[in-house]
Amino acid sequence: MNIGSVSLDNPTVMAPLAGITNLPHRLLARSAGCGLVVSEMVSANGLVYGSHNTLRLLASDPEEKPMAVQIFGSDPGVMAEAAAMVEAAGADILDINFGCAVKKILKSGSGAALMRAPEPARTLLAAVRRRIRIPLTIKIRSGWDSSGAQAVEIARIAEDCGVDAIAVHPRTAVQGFRGRSDWTVIGAVKKAVSIPVIGNGDVVEPEDAIRMRNATGCDAVMVGRAAIGAPWIFSRINALDRGESVPAEPLSMRIAAMIRYLNDSVAYLGEAAACRMMRSRLGWFVKGLPHGSRFRASITHVSTRDEALGLIDTFREMAESGEPAALSDGPFRPAFNE
Repeated sequence: MNIGSVSLDNPTVMAPLAGITNLPHRLLARSAGCGLVVSEMVSANGLVYGSHNTLRLLASDPEEKPMAVQIFGSDPGVMAEAAAMVEAAGADILDINFGCAVKKILKSGSGAALMRAPEPARTLLAAVRRRIRIPLTIKIRSGWDSSGAQAVEIARIAEDCGVDAIAVHPRTAVQGFRGRSDWTVIGAVKKAVSIPVIGNGDVVEPEDAIRMRNATGCDAVMVGRAAIGAPWIFSRINALDRGESVPAEPLSMRIAAMIRYLNDSVAYLGEAAACRMMRSRLGWFVKGLPHGSRFRASITHVSTRDEALGLIDTFREMAESGEPAALSDGPFRPAFNE
């Protein structure tokens, strides 16, 4: 699959998730078979006005290529300037958020608010398209009602402005993440434009991705929450695409993902900040496994990389043996106690 001049290994995309899809998580998703990773949402104002924390979100690594950076904002001039900064930083694709329904974002006229005003949206897209050479994509919702008419209208405007692909999350702005997504909206957008359409919403299992493509005709599938602690969903989707079976991921794969995520987070954030983050995030990877709740309890005060690695190793030993055990004496506190 191609998005403009960028060729993807396979038609799977990791959804941009605020506070989640930083560099370490994107590296994990790519290593697990994801065709395209997208940054967490980046403020165009923050980039243009030189916010250190915002600029840091543009950090990338050759191993995650191709990657897209998603920006949000409402001022055409600011968005165009931010887009140029993203291109200069080395992103392969620029994505514009037309779907965030958080009140703070909506009040600024950004995110899903852009779907309420087609002509200002056209002006914004045209300004950005003139400023950059890399492929341009947008991520939209159904709109503000369930008809999907706004999604189709914005999609047509986007194609007219030179947008190279459109991701569609078929929930309304009012829904947020509640209720079911309406895949028929994805199909309607696909029929309305000739550029690639990426479907998003309620892909929980690999089989859901295949069903979405068959039902809507979309060119690729974007996975969000289901991939947060289970990035191997991408390799499983790819296996289904090839007609192969998709056995459950082995414990070794989960352990390897945890260790990589920890190490990459330490390199990206520094040990102290990374370990604070790992107190909640390492628990993502043991969902549904024996001793998972004990492991999650054990990491709530982890403060060093070595301590986290020790807890991971103890969890591995317990999971492999199938028997409960306590951590040995040493630098790690007792864990997994009832």
